[in-house]
Amino acid sequence: MLAEKGSAEIHGNKPDWYQATSRYETPDPRKATWQILDTFIPYIALWAGMIYTVAYGYSYWITFALILAASVLLVRIFIFFHDCCHGSFFASSRSNRILGYVSGILTFTPYEDWRRSHAIHHATVGDLDRRGTGDVSLLTVDEYLASSGRTRLAYRLYRNPLVMFGFGPALMFLFRFRLPSKGARKHERRSVLVTNLAIIAVIILASFIIGFKTYLLIQLPVILIAGAIGLWLFYIQHDFEGVYWARHKDWDQMRASLEGCSYYKLPGILKWITGNIGLHHIHHIRPRIPNYNLQKCYEATPALQEIIPLTFCKSLRTPWLNLWDEKQTKLVSFRSVKTQQQGTLQS
Repeated sequence: MLAEKGSAEIHGNKPDWYQATSRYETPDPRKATWQILDTFIPYIALWAGMIYTVAYGYSYWITFALILAASVLLVRIFIFFHDCCHGSFFASSRSNRILGYVSGILTFTPYEDWRRSHAIHHATVGDLDRRGTGDVSLLTVDEYLASSGRTRLAYRLYRNPLVMFGFGPALMFLFRFRLPSKGARKHERRSVLVTNLAIIAVIILASFIIGFKTYLLIQLPVILIAGAIGLWLFYIQHDFEGVYWARHKDWDQMRASLEGCSYYKLPGILKWITGNIGLHHIHHIRPRIPNYNLQKCYEATPALQEIIPLTFCKSLRTPWLNLWDEKQTKLVSFRSVKTQQQGTLQS
């Protein structure tokens, strides 16, 4: 959400300060290399520790503590994957592609296919007439009320926090990403095949070296916990109180970036884990800014500091905002729509 002053400074499609932010798009090979080292080395070490604790019969609670640590590092690895999809982590497109495929295999996400759907998400964020690719499904109040009982039930289940963040990671990372997305081209379908074959190869190799059961006891909770964290981050980046949505004829991409993407203010360690992805409004303004330059861009651009942050406590209310009310231009809950309907019937 924009403070009044920041909103007033926007002239046409681009604000006055926009051009200056381009300087932060330049990748830094030293920072990129350091991020790989400070994340992949601990991740590999944690895998060694988890294998050891399972193999030698330690309490699974000890293993689980290591699983939690590995899960948050896998979230950080996904941020690298995400940067590679935007071509921003390295200056070299080849290096981005290699790291993208490697981190995609670790996170069970096909590089080329996800890259395409995510690019569509960036091009259509906040546009009510172009929903449906790379985003969290959203219905307007009128669409919901005009739907059949079966469609309403399916949507309510989909939007239920237990389903979205409980079953959602399994459905997404274990099953959905095993198939190409709608409209995928040849090289994108190939990326799905390559990722699937690589995952199968890892499973077979791990089964011979440490045993399938050991692998499953480690890999399954790691990918599901990391997936739940990732889905939560993506959800609150575009579903929050004060978010921007508009019909295509009235849609403005800059407004969609500034007001349709949250500034999720997190403490230091969580900022490190999530690769500053909480500065999501900046990321949508300049998708080619690598994660390690986002904070610097924020600190150097006063207008971006005027964005009202989404705190952790406020973010806990977002899963109950499920429908877009076009009349009030805001997200509303199922309960408020039901109450409104009852009031209309009584009057």
